[in-house]
Amino acid sequence: MGEYSEALSSLERSLEIRKIALPPNHPDLATSYNNIAMVYSHMGEYSEALSSLERSLEIFKIALPPNHPSLATSYNNIGMMYNNMGEHLKALSSLERSLEIRKIALPPNHPSLAISYNNIGMVYSHMGEYSKALSSYETSLEILKMALPPNHPSLASSYNNIGMVYDNMGEYSKALSSYERSLEIRKIALPPNHPDLATSYNNVAVVYDNMGEYSKALSSYERSLEIDKITLPPNHPSLATSYNNIAMVYDNMGEYSKALSSRMLINNEYSGWRISHRPLSINLNRGRFLSNK
Repeated sequence: MGEYSEALSSLERSLEIRKIALPPNHPDLATSYNNIAMVYSHMGEYSEALSSLERSLEIFKIALPPNHPSLATSYNNIGMMYNNMGEHLKALSSLERSLEIRKIALPPNHPSLAISYNNIGMVYSHMGEYSKALSSYETSLEILKMALPPNHPSLASSYNNIGMVYDNMGEYSKALSSYERSLEIRKIALPPNHPDLATSYNNVAVVYDNMGEYSKALSSYERSLEIDKITLPPNHPSLATSYNNIAMVYDNMGEYSKALSSRMLINNEYSGWRISHRPLSINLNRGRFLSNK
């Protein structure tokens, strides 16, 4: 948190200088407000972030043409902030406005369009509107297939998100197919112990678990845990979740002593952590903040 406070202090000092040196609606002021919002977002202070993003948007509206890509970025960032705050209808409104501008301003297969469709899909997913989520995610994937190399990590994230929707819809075979495609790409594109691989193995395991294929679920959970043990601090809550998932599979297999062993380890090492049993999402670049100029 200390690093964020230092970053915030520097960005606010930059803003003060720009306020003195530049006209009141100069685009660099909008960039400053946007970057301050990014830090507030990382700190979890979403109301403060939203206030800065709205100030940034006000300036861009005055300084830029009505369909400038930076306006689309502003609406995107506001939409993602509303999503973080759980205000999904407001999020959807801003994200759809961002998409409208990008459709006008950008080529039809530009990656930023894929990001817009991905973010809209994510909000629909959070709202439980899985058919709409799936449609948006699939449109995002189609654009990414044309815009990016075949084994780009963003394609893996896109397949992962589609898998999550199918999983929520109870279509486990389709979910498994999407998760496995995501995993295949990540094996090619990423280092062997990258955290995203742990996420993929976890998600594959969740589907196998839901399908009652407990031996396959156990194998994938254990692979996810192996990676997490390498990449995460020893008391990270994700490790507790992994051990808990393994214990649940052992329960389902009737191997209660092994389940007990995993749970005892949780109690000894991770007491107090909130433990979940669900697929993990790794999304595309949801909030495209503007860089410092």
